Amino acid sequence: MTQSFAATAQNDSNSIPATDLVTVSRAVADLRRGEIVLVQGHLDGAVHSVAVIAAEPLSQTGFERLCDITHNTESPAIILPRVRARSLGGACEQDSFVAFVSQKQSDINAARLGEIANPLLDLDQLPDGNWRAVSMAETAAIRLAKLARLLPAVVTVPVGADQLENLARAQNLLVLQSESINGYEDASAASLREVSQARVPLEDAENATVIAFRPEDGGQEHLAIVIDAPAKDQPVLIRLHSECFTGDLIGSLRCDCGPQLRGAISEIAKSGQGGIILYLRQEGRGIGLVNKLRAYALQDRGFDTLDANEELGFDADERVYRPAAEMLRQLGFGSVRLLTNNPEKLKGLEGWGVKVAERVPHKFPSNGHNAFYLQTKKDRAGHLF
Repeated sequence: MTQSFAATAQNDSNSIPATDLVTVSRAVADLRRGEIVLVQGHLDGAVHSVAVIAAEPLSQTGFERLCDITHNTESPAIILPRVRARSLGGACEQDSFVAFVSQKQSDINAARLGEIANPLLDLDQLPDGNWRAVSMAETAAIRLAKLARLLPAVVTVPVGADQLENLARAQNLLVLQSESINGYEDASAASLREVSQARVPLEDAENATVIAFRPEDGGQEHLAIVIDAPAKDQPVLIRLHSECFTGDLIGSLRCDCGPQLRGAISEIAKSGQGGIILYLRQEGRGIGLVNKLRAYALQDRGFDTLDANEELGFDADERVYRPAAEMLRQLGFGSVRLLTNNPEKLKGLEGWGVKVAERVPHKFPSNGHNAFYLQTKKDRAGHLF
C-alpha cells in the first residue's frame, strides 16, 4: 500500500546523518581522482573492510600504493560486472559482480587492470588467477563507483579490523560504511532544498520560472521549470525529464529526448492550466554522460540500448525518483498528471507517495536514426507507444 506523500517524505529522511552524506560525496570525488578510500561492510554480525581504488582512473602509482598500504601479501582483487567476467571466461554465477584475483601480483599492473575493466576492449587472455564472490564492502564499493559515474569496476585489498582506524589516520583516508553508500541517493534527495529561482521566458512558454534545488552535501542541482501558475488543489500536469546533453543541447538524433523536452514545454503552456517540468540530473538513465557515450559505442557494435548499459555493468535503468517527489512536495503538489510513456515513472513517483491521477501519452515519431532505440524501449522496457 502506498504511504501518504507527507509520511513517505518524512520517513528515513534523516536515516543517514549529514556528515555521512558529505563523506560519501567526498569519497566520490576521491575515486574520480584515482585516490583510495576505505569501505567497511557488515553482514550477519561479521565485518569486512577493504581499501578501494577505482579501475578506470587507476595509475601505476595509485596501484602500487594500494598494494603497499596494508603490507598485505594477498594479490589485489578486481571487482567486475558478471557480464564482463563472462566475456573474459570467468564464472557464470548469478551475482551481479564477481572478483578476479591473479595468482601472481607480478602478473598485473595498473594498465593491465584497466584493460580487464574496460568492456570496450577484447582481451586475448587473463593472467592466471581465480574467481570468487564479492563481499558486502566490495558491493558497496561498486555502488560508490556508480555514484562517481565511473565504470563499475574497482580494485580492492582486504584491511583487518585492527588496521582500519590507524590506516585511515596515517594515510589520511576516508572511511565509509556500506549502509551510508547504499542509502546515499535517498538521503541526498531527502535533503534537497531550494537555493535559487528566477523568471526565465522560454521560446514556447514565456511565463516560466526555473527553481533550483541543491542537496545538503553540495551535489548537483535538480531543476523545476514551473510554467504559468498551476493550481495546487488539483492534479498538476508534469513531465519528469532526465538530463540529456546530446539530445537536449546539441540535437542528437539517437534518442527522442530533445523533442520530448520541447514538446512537454509546449504542451504544458498550451494546456491553459500550467504545469511543471522536473529536470533531473540523471544523464543516460543514471549512468552519466561519459558512460552513455560508451554505451553508444557498444550500440554501434550491435547492442541495443538496454544491453549496452548492462554490458558496461549498469542496470538497464539506474534512475531514482525520490528527487522528483521531494521537489513536488516542497512546491506543494501531491497529485499529478504525468506526461510519459514509461510505466516505471508512474511506479517511481507512487513509490514515494505522489498520486498519479493520469498518465498522459507523450510520444513523437522516429527520425530514421532512433527507430531501433524506440522499438527497444517498447519491446523490452514496456514503454507505451
